Amino acid sequence: MNPWNRLMCYCRRRSPWLFHMNSGSCNGCDIELIAALTPRYDAEQLGVRLEGSPRHADILCVTGPVTHNSVQAIKTVYGQVFAPKAVVAIGSCPATTNVFIDSRTLAGPLNKHIPVDVFVPGCPPRPDAIVLGVAKAAEILAERGVQKPAAAALAADAPAALLTAAPEAIPVSLASAAPAAAEPVAVASAAAPAPAAKEVQP
Repeated sequence: MNPWNRLMCYCRRRSPWLFHMNSGSCNGCDIELIAALTPRYDAEQLGVRLEGSPRHADILCVTGPVTHNSVQAIKTVYGQVFAPKAVVAIGSCPATTNVFIDSRTLAGPLNKHIPVDVFVPGCPPRPDAIVLGVAKAAEILAERGVQKPAAAALAADAPAALLTAAPEAIPVSLASAAPAAAEPVAVASAAAPAPAAKEVQP
């Protein structure tokens, strides 16, 4: 791999830029995505940045079930993100359409229309789970930049695999995460931590 490609892969893993798209969400997952960028979770210190244009983004984050009205918009935005790219489905709605599964206004789950790399389940998912999903997508994105174009295209259409992780498994830095395994698609989830016990003074 030439030095330029090595530098680009390094930057994609260190500083993934996101574009957020709502395909019919109730705004629950959107709030949690923004919360992941606020000072409490502070994903921005790891290089994560929310962009206003898909042409500037590396990772497409989609929330909500896919409605008939949003199908063409999703495909258009996906095409505007330059390759190599990754897609993160945030919440249970883009993965399974959740409680709206029989609605006549929906066009099925997200992976029916565009390839999805990371699923972050939850209704809504916790911000630390979203950070973990973005970290996994950054790993996949860096590896995809190393592959030849034909291999990268095949990887983008590969079937999904499952990966679960607790909040303490979230890497301190996106750069510290190990390279992704052969499976290009992953599911990230995080359980809520138990409250700490308080000592009662007599």
